[in-house]
Amino acid sequence: MSLLSRPVVAAAAARVLQRLDALLSGRHVAKHLHTRYPEYPRTGFELTIPTSVAPARAVVYLPHPPKDTPVPVHVNFHGGGYVLPPIELDDPLCRLLAAEAGVAVVNVEYVVAPQFRFPAPPRQAYEVVRWVAENGADNGWDGGRLTVGGQSAGGALAAAVARQALEKGTPSVALQVLHYPPLDLATDARDKRSVVAKPMLRPWMADIFDNAYLPDRTRRSDPLASPAHPSDTADLTGIAPAVVVTAEHDLLRAEGTRYAERLRKAGALVEHHDVPGADHGYDQKDPETAREIYALIARHVREAISPETP
Repeated sequence: MSLLSRPVVAAAAARVLQRLDALLSGRHVAKHLHTRYPEYPRTGFELTIPTSVAPARAVVYLPHPPKDTPVPVHVNFHGGGYVLPPIELDDPLCRLLAAEAGVAVVNVEYVVAPQFRFPAPPRQAYEVVRWVAENGADNGWDGGRLTVGGQSAGGALAAAVARQALEKGTPSVALQVLHYPPLDLATDARDKRSVVAKPMLRPWMADIFDNAYLPDRTRRSDPLASPAHPSDTADLTGIAPAVVVTAEHDLLRAEGTRYAERLRKAGALVEHHDVPGADHGYDQKDPETAREIYALIARHVREAISPETP
């Protein structure tokens, strides 16, 4: 067991990563990503969504050209191992989705660990989505036609939102998009396998992320943290239909595949797409492959909220 397995050390390391991320994002990342896919302009506004955990900043992307009537809405949660808050990383995705799916995209800056540990992020994410569903009239979207999704940790939060919506009976979620999500925190990263010798995600990263986010190992099999762990055997019949995207070389591929199969058995799997030759976070480095997968996601979102969908 590494030194980073100690929660206090992992929390300190997480704070260092947050400071580095703030420096690098401000200087390089945001400017670079804002120029990707220039045919999709950035049109929208910012808002603050109230929740019992903390207020959540969100950037709203609107379809271009603008629509005269309220449009469906997609809530997006970024990645970052539950520790980093890189909301701007998903700017290209949000612009493409707004245009190609014809939706308002609410890109959420949710709380992160170690400042806010589990279960605060999934609880806040659910409250954000419920607020979006209930407050469309004042913001230009139709909260009755709503989808959710996210990348990496954000994909896991989208899955947690869909699970809470199933259990609470509200809001109605037309689609959940789970893009290379971590869905089994109960299994040690050292016991996970990739088809390549050196995948992007390494055990030391999981030591930081998992111990900063959920230091109590006895709680890591919670369904809102590990819905792909074998201990979660609840009936998922009625959960939001899902698109699951995994990456062939990703250390998290097996758990994504396992959860996709579980959703299929519940009658809730729309598509499981495995990106060949790709690793975790591939879309940040490979804009052409990312464009293909973003377009696939946009198609599924558009079909899920179309008036003809039963």
